[in-house]
Amino acid sequence: MSEVAVRRTTGADPDAQELVAAMTAETGVLYGGPPPAGSSASPEELSPPEGGFVLLLRRGRALAGGGLKHSAAGTCEIKRMYVVPEARGSGLGARLLEELEALARDLGYAVARLDTGAKQPGAQRLYERAGYVAIPDFNGDAHAAWWGEKRLA
Repeated sequence: MSEVAVRRTTGADPDAQELVAAMTAETGVLYGGPPPAGSSASPEELSPPEGGFVLLLRRGRALAGGGLKHSAAGTCEIKRMYVVPEARGSGLGARLLEELEALARDLGYAVARLDTGAKQPGAQRLYERAGYVAIPDFNGDAHAAWWGEKRLA
Protein backbone atom coordinates (compact mmCIF):
# COMPACT_ATOMS: atom_id res chain seq x y z
CA MET A 1 0.00 0.00 0.00
CA SER A 2 1.33 3.46 -0.82
CA GLU A 3 2.59 5.84 1.79
CA VAL A 4 0.32 8.30 3.57
CA ALA A 5 1.02 12.01 3.22
CA VAL A 6 0.18 14.41 6.03
CA ARG A 7 -1.09 17.89 5.24
CA ARG A 8 -1.73 20.53 7.88
CA THR A 9 -4.33 22.96 6.67
CA THR A 10 -7.35 24.99 7.75
CA GLY A 11 -10.93 24.06 8.46
CA ALA A 12 -11.89 25.88 5.24
CA ASP A 13 -9.77 23.60 3.02
CA PRO A 14 -12.07 21.90 0.46
CA ASP A 15 -10.77 18.43 1.43
CA ALA A 16 -11.42 19.21 5.10
CA GLN A 17 -14.92 20.45 4.28
CA GLU A 18 -15.65 17.27 2.30
CA LEU A 19 -14.57 15.01 5.16
CA VAL A 20 -16.51 17.04 7.74
CA ALA A 21 -19.63 16.82 5.55
CA ALA A 22 -19.22 13.03 5.25
CA MET A 23 -18.71 12.72 9.02
CA THR A 24 -21.74 14.90 9.73
CA ALA A 25 -23.92 12.84 7.39
CA GLU A 26 -22.74 9.56 8.89
CA THR A 27 -23.20 10.63 12.50
CA GLY A 28 -26.55 12.17 11.60
CA VAL A 29 -27.75 8.75 10.48
CA LEU A 30 -26.14 7.06 13.49
CA TYR A 31 -27.68 9.42 16.04
CA GLY A 32 -30.85 10.41 14.24
CA GLY A 33 -30.12 14.02 13.42
CA PRO A 34 -27.49 16.70 12.95
CA PRO A 35 -24.96 17.50 15.69
CA PRO A 36 -26.63 19.37 18.55
CA ALA A 37 -26.13 23.10 18.94
CA GLY A 38 -22.97 23.90 20.85
CA SER A 39 -21.05 20.85 19.65
CA SER A 40 -19.94 22.58 16.50
CA ALA A 41 -16.53 23.75 15.45
CA SER A 42 -16.53 26.33 12.70
CA PRO A 43 -13.94 26.30 9.91
CA GLU A 44 -12.50 29.44 11.49
CA GLU A 45 -12.06 27.70 14.87
CA LEU A 46 -10.31 24.79 13.12
CA SER A 47 -7.75 27.19 11.62
CA PRO A 48 -4.69 29.12 12.80
CA PRO A 49 -3.73 30.82 14.93
CA GLU A 50 -5.39 28.76 17.68
CA GLY A 51 -6.57 25.75 15.69
CA GLY A 52 -5.89 23.70 12.63
CA PHE A 53 -6.89 20.73 10.53
CA VAL A 54 -4.87 17.66 9.57
CA LEU A 55 -5.48 15.57 6.45
CA LEU A 56 -4.06 12.14 5.71
CA LEU A 57 -3.82 11.53 1.98
CA ARG A 58 -2.95 8.59 -0.19
CA ARG A 59 -2.19 9.28 -3.87
CA GLY A 60 -3.65 12.76 -3.40
CA ARG A 61 -6.98 11.59 -1.96
CA ALA A 62 -7.98 12.64 1.55
CA LEU A 63 -8.76 9.46 3.49
CA ALA A 64 -8.84 10.88 7.01
CA GLY A 65 -9.00 14.23 8.69
CA GLY A 66 -9.66 16.03 11.89
CA GLY A 67 -9.22 19.36 13.53
CA LEU A 68 -8.55 21.04 16.79
CA LYS A 69 -9.69 24.26 18.32
CA HIS A 70 -8.85 26.33 21.38
CA SER A 71 -10.84 25.27 24.43
CA ALA A 72 -9.28 26.91 27.51
CA ALA A 73 -5.90 28.21 28.59
CA GLY A 74 -3.36 25.62 27.42
CA THR A 75 -6.11 23.23 26.32
CA CYS A 76 -7.45 22.32 22.91
CA GLU A 77 -10.38 20.20 21.82
CA ILE A 78 -9.96 17.65 19.03
CA LYS A 79 -12.96 17.77 16.72
CA ARG A 80 -14.31 16.15 13.56
CA MET A 81 -12.00 13.10 13.42
CA TYR A 82 -13.09 10.99 10.48
CA VAL A 83 -11.72 8.15 8.38
CA VAL A 84 -13.53 7.26 5.15
CA PRO A 85 -15.24 3.86 5.45
CA GLU A 86 -13.05 2.03 2.95
CA ALA A 87 -9.88 3.05 4.84
CA ARG A 88 -11.03 2.00 8.32
CA GLY A 89 -9.09 -0.70 10.08
CA SER A 90 -5.81 0.35 8.45
CA GLY A 91 -4.42 2.36 11.37
CA LEU A 92 -5.31 5.76 9.93
CA GLY A 93 -7.41 6.72 12.97
CA ALA A 94 -4.46 6.24 15.33
CA ARG A 95 -2.12 8.03 12.91
CA LEU A 96 -4.55 10.93 12.60
CA LEU A 97 -4.80 11.26 16.38
CA GLU A 98 -0.98 11.29 16.65
CA GLU A 99 -0.74 13.99 14.00
CA LEU A 100 -3.42 16.10 15.71
CA GLU A 101 -1.56 15.79 19.01
CA ALA A 102 1.68 16.88 17.28
CA LEU A 103 -0.14 19.91 15.85
CA ALA A 104 -1.54 20.71 19.31
CA ARG A 105 1.96 20.61 20.81
CA ASP A 106 3.29 22.83 18.02
CA LEU A 107 0.51 25.34 18.78
CA GLY A 108 1.54 25.37 22.45
CA TYR A 109 -1.24 23.27 23.96
CA ALA A 110 -0.38 21.13 27.00
CA VAL A 111 -3.71 19.25 27.16
CA ALA A 112 -5.99 17.78 24.51
CA ARG A 113 -9.62 16.93 25.14
CA LEU A 114 -12.16 15.10 23.00
CA ASP A 115 -15.44 13.22 23.19
CA THR A 116 -17.31 10.43 21.47
CA GLY A 117 -20.81 9.02 21.45
CA ALA A 118 -22.21 5.78 22.84
CA LYS A 119 -22.69 4.40 19.32
CA GLN A 120 -18.96 4.76 18.56
CA PRO A 121 -17.24 2.33 20.97
CA GLY A 122 -14.32 1.88 18.57
CA ALA A 123 -13.49 5.57 18.87
CA GLN A 124 -13.47 5.37 22.65
CA ARG A 125 -11.14 2.34 22.53
CA LEU A 126 -8.82 4.24 20.15
CA TYR A 127 -8.69 7.20 22.52
CA GLU A 128 -8.10 5.07 25.61
CA ARG A 129 -5.29 3.13 23.85
CA ALA A 130 -3.72 6.50 23.00
CA GLY A 131 -3.66 7.52 26.68
CA TYR A 132 -6.84 9.53 27.06
CA VAL A 133 -8.47 9.21 30.47
CA ALA A 134 -12.15 9.71 31.20
CA ILE A 135 -13.14 13.12 32.53
CA PRO A 136 -16.50 14.76 33.29
CA ASP A 137 -18.50 16.38 30.47
CA PHE A 138 -16.57 19.50 29.54
CA ASN A 139 -18.49 20.67 26.46
CA GLY A 140 -22.19 19.81 26.82
CA ASP A 141 -22.28 17.78 23.57
CA ALA A 142 -25.64 16.00 23.72
CA HIS A 143 -24.43 13.17 21.43
CA ALA A 144 -21.36 12.47 23.58
CA ALA A 145 -21.29 9.73 26.18
CA TRP A 146 -17.56 9.70 26.92
CA TRP A 147 -15.15 12.60 27.39
CA GLY A 148 -11.39 12.21 27.52
CA GLU A 149 -8.26 14.19 28.24
CA LYS A 150 -4.56 13.67 27.66
CA ARG A 151 -1.55 15.63 28.84
CA LEU A 152 0.63 16.29 25.81
CA ALA A 153 3.91 17.26 27.48
